[in-house]
Amino acid sequence: MNDRDSERIAGILESEGYLNTDKVVDADLIVVNTCSIRQKAEDKFFSQLGRFKGLKKRRPALKIAVAGCIAQQMGMAIIKRAPYVDYVVGTQNIHAFKDLNALNSQIITEDNPQILELNFRSKRKNTLKALVNIMYGCNNFCSYCIVPFTRGREKSRASEDIINEIKELANKGYKEVMLLGQNVNSYKGDVSFAGLLRYIDSIEGIERIRFMTSHPKDLSDDLIEAFGRLKKLCEHIHLPLQSGSSRILQLMNRKYTYEEYLEKIQRLRGRCPDIAITSDIIAGFPGETEEDHNLTLKALKDIEFDGLFTFKYSPRAGTAASRLPEQLDEDTKDRRLQEINTLQDEITEKKNKRLIDSYLEVLIESPSDRAGFDFMGRTRTNKIVYVNSKNSIPYGSILKIQIKKANRHSLEADVERP
Repeated sequence: MNDRDSERIAGILESEGYLNTDKVVDADLIVVNTCSIRQKAEDKFFSQLGRFKGLKKRRPALKIAVAGCIAQQMGMAIIKRAPYVDYVVGTQNIHAFKDLNALNSQIITEDNPQILELNFRSKRKNTLKALVNIMYGCNNFCSYCIVPFTRGREKSRASEDIINEIKELANKGYKEVMLLGQNVNSYKGDVSFAGLLRYIDSIEGIERIRFMTSHPKDLSDDLIEAFGRLKKLCEHIHLPLQSGSSRILQLMNRKYTYEEYLEKIQRLRGRCPDIAITSDIIAGFPGETEEDHNLTLKALKDIEFDGLFTFKYSPRAGTAASRLPEQLDEDTKDRRLQEINTLQDEITEKKNKRLIDSYLEVLIESPSDRAGFDFMGRTRTNKIVYVNSKNSIPYGSILKIQIKKANRHSLEADVERP
């Protein structure tokens, strides 16, 4: 979501005559787009901001803007802590970059009901894969999460606007779209989320559809049925579990039990046996016992996710979980996180090795960033494939490639193309 916001900010600024520079010392305007999901991100932000203080002192005309979730969450507190910051622009007010000099205030964080209609030029980072917002905000209020406070309540874009945007992307040669929302399953346009997927599946030129993120409580039968039925919908879903303990899930206000989550996983695999499932896990949530932690480890063994995003619990001011008793010490959280990662690494590597000698459909995306390989691509199940070829392969090509080697976080293949 922040990547997409950055693309929009860059597009607005470019339309106003700004040029991008790779050298911060040459900049007339520095925009720091921020995330506040964990304390580590906030600490990194203030550390980065501190590096700009000397630049501002040497060049008073330099303008510094803070955008994103920390801007929305902290507002004036950023100016008090870093008075050399010129503008604080919240998550719903990206349009303010249209004319910074005309702003009546340094702080722009008010609720913006027009966010769904704003359609500014974007400076997209990728020419093959596009990020597309279908909704903004979140109504779930998981007890550990700051997002509903920084992104606001759920607002869904009209399906017609989404379809028109994707048709335009297809006309420009884009092959893949990633539909974005804090909880895409709760999309409430004039069609359901599964209905929206059906419309997009019919758009000529688009070859792959992905989405993130899904909330397990809203995973509908219609969406489960879409896997394997819609030709362009990739066989991958990111479905955050967070904990294998139903007691902890209740404290997290996740609104499902582990057994309910597992039943949906089984239905997904029953509908689409080859689907890759990734997830999120939080280690060391307040009150988590060794038994709760062991239930999470058992869940990883039982489900065998293709990959995990794992985090130590990080208290966020204003959330219900930050006020819970039995906050755990950092050593305990570190140990549990390491045990989760070690187990998942073994599972991921084992699952990848099962793919050796199989033929997988790979979208060639870019030159390889790994020495010794020519290209980097991705399977429909979102696995990275490093490819060697004796011949040139145009980016955007989709090839059936035999996997020769499997690593923990990637696959390797050779391809000969006439």
